[in-house]
Amino acid sequence: MCGIVGYVGNRNSQNILIEGLKKLEYRGYDSAGVAVYTTEGLQVKKSKGRLAVLETKLGDEPLNGTIGIGHTRWATHGKPSDINSHPHTDNSLKFSVVHNGIIENYISLKEELTAQGHVFVSETDTEVISHLIASLYQGDIVKAVQQAVTRMRGAFALGVLTEYEPDKLVAVRLQSPLIIGVGEGENFIGSDIPAILEYTRNVYILNDGEMAVLTREGVELMTLEGNFISRELFHVDWDIVTAEKAGFDHFMLKEIYEQPKAYRDTMGSRIDATGKKVVLNEIGMTPEQIKAIRNVHIVACGTAYHAGLVGKSVIESLARIPVETDVASEYRYRSPIITPQTLVIVVSQSGETADTLAALREAKRNGARVLAITNVVGSSVAREADDVIVTWAGPEIAVASTKAYTSQLIAFYLFGLYLAQTLGTKDEAYIADVVSALQELPAKVEHILAQSETIKGVAEQVSTHNNLFFIGRGLDYHVVMEGSLKLKEISYIHSEAYAAGELKHGTLALIEEGIPVIALATQGDLFEKTVSNIKEVKARGAHVFGIHEEGEAELAKVVDQVFAIPATLPLLTPALSVVPLQLLSYYASLARGNDVDKPRNLAKSVTVE
Repeated sequence: MCGIVGYVGNRNSQNILIEGLKKLEYRGYDSAGVAVYTTEGLQVKKSKGRLAVLETKLGDEPLNGTIGIGHTRWATHGKPSDINSHPHTDNSLKFSVVHNGIIENYISLKEELTAQGHVFVSETDTEVISHLIASLYQGDIVKAVQQAVTRMRGAFALGVLTEYEPDKLVAVRLQSPLIIGVGEGENFIGSDIPAILEYTRNVYILNDGEMAVLTREGVELMTLEGNFISRELFHVDWDIVTAEKAGFDHFMLKEIYEQPKAYRDTMGSRIDATGKKVVLNEIGMTPEQIKAIRNVHIVACGTAYHAGLVGKSVIESLARIPVETDVASEYRYRSPIITPQTLVIVVSQSGETADTLAALREAKRNGARVLAITNVVGSSVAREADDVIVTWAGPEIAVASTKAYTSQLIAFYLFGLYLAQTLGTKDEAYIADVVSALQELPAKVEHILAQSETIKGVAEQVSTHNNLFFIGRGLDYHVVMEGSLKLKEISYIHSEAYAAGELKHGTLALIEEGIPVIALATQGDLFEKTVSNIKEVKARGAHVFGIHEEGEAELAKVVDQVFAIPATLPLLTPALSVVPLQLLSYYASLARGNDVDKPRNLAKSVTVE
């Protein structure tokens, strides 16, 4: 997730911007830049790489001024590079913008502005904003920003400067966090509180659809329509470490709560303006090449492999192409049958997973086309694959993956729908229904998160046990595999996930009085069979916690405790049902006194075999 810092006051803004950006390094980034109004006008310095690279540039050629904006970028539109780094300017170099989020309709805006004579130099959606504001400017930067925002569709937090009004810093929030810091004779903007905490503890937290105009003398809050807002200052009494976590106790919990935004960002501009079709401009395969695909191999490790299991069901259901899933560390050694008609999909949060990279290279050696699903634009997997779907989850700090996993699910849904559109395996009405249901998922995740106290109570019961079982059928089985892994990773409780229909073939022998069993029962066509399997473990003394969909009343009659997730299409339930399992693992680990973010013996990115 990118970082924003802005300053207006009487001090050297360059130093404040750099120090603020350093406080946001925990968020992850691949480039950095600042724009400062100086005696020579608006000046911009930016660099690919770490902040140290930018600091070296500024050491050689400092920008002296008392108003400026800064940014650390996590690449989405366009690879990490000096040119793609923020801040971005218009052709006159009179307007400068920093931006977090996604502008979904940037292509159409770019085409319109190009027709007007604007020349673009980067691959980013952000550059469009600076040109758009410049095209609308008629002497009032606030009105120009307001008009520009009405033209943009997506999620964004903005910091805007213009040389024409060098005493003003304009900030906007729409679905991307932004705070305003209030000092004495100086004011600040930041995408997160740590950026400004060294300078002030008095902040305004902008809500969606709000903006702020900052000068040395004060701050005006208003709606995007220009209606002024009165709000009390919030005094921050957190320390720096707590502030980096936005008030959450752990990064893992913060990242669980960031999933609705990660869903929205990953869908982003990949759903067309009608809201009925998927657009994947990053896929270079022609319709003829897609029609030539005879089989798909999904290759990944750990949590990403579990996402691939869901992806297998999605692609087979929507596109009717046979799919195999493989653990990357085993893929090369089983001599897989790979042909030029094989599409290999590699999935990696970091894009640097050694086993997955080796599988990718093996696939390419055998003539297969490779599609990567990854969260890191400039990673090895992204560079070496033929096509890439980037999951815009933002950086994950906690070792146990949550939002990266669920963003991978969203990527598989989008790709499966894209295949179905191209191949004609599903009609337009069906695809429109699934796309509509996809867009409802973020709000439904928020509904689950609002009930986290219920999950916490169950987790505290679970934390007293040393053994646990998860069961489910169909897609539910794939989800409980991920739930079991999460619990093992961070609580150190031994747990296993079983296909519920396999219990009678041996594993029932492990069920004893009082042992916890987590049962998923969200698949309507398998519900009655799952209930029968639940009764088998209940008959042997298990304590069963069941997860089902709202509106279904039967499960509560056969289990000890239930939790309901919002109803959605059966194919999409994994994107919801995994969330209570993530919370269960988090709270169980917490109850055991473990280091939730850094579990023993594990690393975030596995770069060795």
